[in-house]
This record gives sequence, structure tokens and C-alpha cells, in this order.
Amino acid sequence: MFEKIEYYVAGIDGDYAYLRKCTDPDPEDKCVARALLPPEIQEGSRIDYEMMQYTLVG
Repeated sequence: MFEKIEYYVAGIDGDYAYLRKCTDPDPEDKCVARALLPPEIQEGSRIDYEMMQYTLVG
């Protein structure tokens, strides 16, 4: 239930970011409020989701 999921930021639209799973062959974007994400994200950033928290990778 608390496994790590790897995403990348597929797009940013105002207060929302669209995340796409890195490992899914047919991914569907997940819309997430930017307030829940690290403030320094930009399109193309890689993000890990683990233990109900998003962290920027690298």
C-alpha cells in the first residue's frame, strides 16, 4: 500500500500538475494540486511518491 511510485511531470497548468507514471506502458495522467508537490518542480521533473509524500528526484 505504501510502495514507492515514480512519476514525471507531464505538464503544469496553474495550480495543478499532471503526473505520469514512469513504469506504466499506457499511462494516464494524474492531476495533483501543486501545493502537495515540491515547489521547485517543472515540466519533465521526476518525482517519487512514497508514504503519502511527494519528493523531487535528483
